[in-house]
Amino acid sequence: MKFLTALLVLVLCVLAFVVFLPIALALAIPLGWLIVWLLPIVIILFSDRTSGGEKLAWILLIVFFSWFAWIFYFLLAPLRPRFSSPRRYDYYRYD
Repeated sequence: MKFLTALLVLVLCVLAFVVFLPIALALAIPLGWLIVWLLPIVIILFSDRTSGGEKLAWILLIVFFSWFAWIFYFLLAPLRPRFSSPRRYDYYRYD
């Protein structure tokens, strides 16, 4: 009797594996592609290379032109050079 129970459990496990494997792959593959597609957008969102409208423009380029825009982002961003805060000269200091 234990042999039949073990055999039945084994058959049910193999059957469940055969039935649920295509379902798991059908869910995992699109989810994986979605993560790969969203990855450049998330990287640009948290990047310090650009800010404001330029960041929004790069994200829109990623949405409409996908990975080519992401490659251009790493090659070209920022489009305008960043300037540091203006220097403050101390006119009252005489050395």
